[in-house]
Amino acid sequence: MSTRWPVLTVDRPEDFPEISSASENPNGLLAIGGDLSTARICAAYRRGIFPWFSEGDPIMWWSPDPRMVLRPADFRAQRSLKQSVRRNGWRISIDQAFLAVIHACASTPRDGQHGTWIVTPMLGAYCRLHREGIAHSVEVWEGETLVGGLYGLAIGRMFFGESMFSHRSDASKAALWHLCQTLVDAHWQLIDCQMQTQHLMSLGAHNIPRVEFVARAQELSSGPVRDALWQQVAG
Repeated sequence: MSTRWPVLTVDRPEDFPEISSASENPNGLLAIGGDLSTARICAAYRRGIFPWFSEGDPIMWWSPDPRMVLRPADFRAQRSLKQSVRRNGWRISIDQAFLAVIHACASTPRDGQHGTWIVTPMLGAYCRLHREGIAHSVEVWEGETLVGGLYGLAIGRMFFGESMFSHRSDASKAALWHLCQTLVDAHWQLIDCQMQTQHLMSLGAHNIPRVEFVARAQELSSGPVRDALWQQVAG
């Protein structure tokens, strides 16, 4: 690994380089090293930074430009999606099977990808964040079988999406639709989608400049980390 990227130390969880320095590196790579403590992860997300690395690599911290986001009210619920939910009798829940969702996200094959970035240290960190009331999941059930879902972090009043999976056509879309409806009802304004994909764009997501994203993330994620919304909807 090249040493031209700043190396973080474990004793200063809020110590990140200036976001503008990510412009000099491929895809917004900002720094390497540090740890996956709750304090560091929350500090990172509030600054528009997230960890992403493969098995055997050091922890790598990213802030791409532009940034893909989704306003919950802009989600495009196509007729075919609504028909799938009704036809299959799907039941959708929140925070009822976080561990199963994150394992499914890690193990579900994806076109053009080999392996997973949800490696053991990441899985452990996000499960801990779930126990602390910061990471949340949405589950789609067909009978008693988990067929789709997503997970991410809620910090302040902003949702940072991490990954989703689908074992039935449209199941991950149904999870995102339910999340968006929940956030609209609570007047939440933004979901971070991290990287651009055509799939997310087809659902209403769009790119914004990193400087705009960071400003919005700092605004919406300020204040207490945990919002009462999740206690209300996770039944």
